[in-house]
Amino acid sequence: MDLEVTDVTKAYGATPVLAGIDLAIGSGEFVAVLGPSGSGKTTLLRVIAGFERADAGVVRVHGETVDDATTFVPAERRHVGYVPQEGSLFPHLTVAQNVGFGLPHRERRGARVAELLSLVGLADLGRRYPHELSGGQQQRVALARGLAIDPRLVLLDEPFSSLDAGLRAALRTDVRRVIREAGATAVLVTHDQDEALSLADRVAVIRDGRIAQCDTPERLYAHPATPELARQFGEVNLLAGTARDGRVVTALGDLNVAGNVKPGAVWVLVRPEQVVVDGSGGPAHAEVLDTEFYGHDAVVRLRPETPGAPCLLARVANPSLLPARGERVALRVAGPVVAWPQGPEEDALQARPA
Repeated sequence: MDLEVTDVTKAYGATPVLAGIDLAIGSGEFVAVLGPSGSGKTTLLRVIAGFERADAGVVRVHGETVDDATTFVPAERRHVGYVPQEGSLFPHLTVAQNVGFGLPHRERRGARVAELLSLVGLADLGRRYPHELSGGQQQRVALARGLAIDPRLVLLDEPFSSLDAGLRAALRTDVRRVIREAGATAVLVTHDQDEALSLADRVAVIRDGRIAQCDTPERLYAHPATPELARQFGEVNLLAGTARDGRVVTALGDLNVAGNVKPGAVWVLVRPEQVVVDGSGGPAHAEVLDTEFYGHDAVVRLRPETPGAPCLLARVANPSLLPARGERVALRVAGPVVAWPQGPEEDALQARPA
């Protein structure tokens, strides 16, 4: 393992931030730590980097213990690359000097700097200063600087947060490529679910100072551990139902369940893309309240005719087949659904609009 974090806690005064974090990352993995502001994700990154010391627990980098009750290896000796928000470049140094800053003096003008600038697509900009670069170019310089010491582990602290949406998407692809070509393991902290899902091999969702679920993007989306996690990964329809014999009975009919669920009252996750709007037939009917057109697809908001059923969202892949507002349509659900036993947390979630 290139990184092992075991039962790590951290508080600032009387305020707990990390409440027992466990995370293991293998060589060459790209893992995103996803969570809202204040969830502890940046504190976790700072503890791994050595900018903060854990109150308890163990941090191992490349098999070496760098932080526990008796050991603390300072940041400069951990051989970990760090890419901060907004680049944080030295304004009085050229691009090449920024990239080579962490290298021994004799290597700062050598082939390593030129190699890194070429890797991040800035081979001809070594003599420029940070203020002469675009925001995306500055982040590329910061990435090159983080890779200069040839680290096996690179930490990225929301490096795209200050960029506009188009540039952010393009730079994400380049960063992923550069990290892979460098052969490094990477940990990205972000509050952007699209960023986490598109970049990472695995996503660790942090809530209340703990890892709530760590899994591949596909499994996190398709099989979230709780309704709250389901809401973090796209729009949801959350229905009350009754589980029995491997199926659930809901306002949208009897549905197949993915995995095992105990018989009894459950909450059922139906993604909007699973709701098929069919004017010709289906087990349930609804009125079209409104539609939202996005070009590549559209979202339809529906009011089911079944008493007590919540309003639903359906995603229509072919916008040319959009039903009209006020139209009565039939509904069916495609594919198996995820279900959880009903409990206090899910009761509160059901009360919220989808």
